[in-house]
Amino acid sequence: MRVRVGASGVQLTEPNLLIADDDRDFRESLGEVFQRRGYAIQLAADGQEAVEIVHTAPQLHIVLFDVHMPRLTGLQALSALRQSALSVPCILMSAKLDESIVQQAGQLETSDLLAKPFTLRDVTSAVERVLKTNYA
Repeated sequence: MRVRVGASGVQLTEPNLLIADDDRDFRESLGEVFQRRGYAIQLAADGQEAVEIVHTAPQLHIVLFDVHMPRLTGLQALSALRQSALSVPCILMSAKLDESIVQQAGQLETSDLLAKPFTLRDVTSAVERVLKTNYA
């Protein structure tokens, strides 16, 4: 990650973002959106693959987890990261948000929670806000 100091303060350039979602079209489209915005992108098809990437990726700055994925759900993957003392900021996404998911997300110190469907503005704003909070 490179840090740039400008008139508006400290800004990250080329933050490394992992998108974990079992919907291939969704994760690839979202990846393209962030890539065009200057992010280095990694993609995972399920929670287990995401955990493996987090453990091996140098300088991973933020993870977007879909809640409902095979092998490991987003919540299970986030729990595995927290148990291994990895504190990378994470945003959970779900089309089926309920009180149980919200409560578990809070217990796992999730940086943000997005209800699908969301707009590109919603997700890009959430990512920017989390990066600013954690790296400014």
